[in-house]
Amino acid sequence: MRMIRFIWAEDEDGHIGYQGTLPWHLPADLKHFKDLTSNHIIVMGRRTFESFPGLLPKRQHIILSTSPTLQRKYQNNAHVKIFSQLKELKNWIKDHSEQTIDIIGGARVFEEFMDEVDMIEKTKIHHVFKGDTLMPKINYEDFELINTKAHQADEKNKFAYDFLEYERKEK
Repeated sequence: MRMIRFIWAEDEDGHIGYQGTLPWHLPADLKHFKDLTSNHIIVMGRRTFESFPGLLPKRQHIILSTSPTLQRKYQNNAHVKIFSQLKELKNWIKDHSEQTIDIIGGARVFEEFMDEVDMIEKTKIHHVFKGDTLMPKINYEDFELINTKAHQADEKNKFAYDFLEYERKEK
């Protein structure tokens, strides 16, 4: 059965990005993201994709972008599929109904799948950063918090953070 899952990190003000990158460096969150998304399909917009240092191993990259340059660059790469139309992307996801689909950003892509998300994996960072991109508002009344793991700052992770897992309530 298909599951659509949102995965992101945000600060206390809901910022998820600044000038095309993450406003923070939190190695534990990067590891958490890798553990969650390995061997899954990850869906994102062009700017989220371009924020990566390269292709992420053990993941199928699905990108929503109208960039012809990006489409040409990855046209023969089996690990990357680019859709220029949201409707095409949604149809492709329906055809992959036996898999977990991880939506990882940006804000517009989260907005487009807000009514379809089944699970949420959010990292809440207990700090306020300079940001220019906010996570779209989620109606948490539709979800149940099923797991929380609180972490204190340490020598590698300079900020306290929580891993929060939510599941959509039955309709």
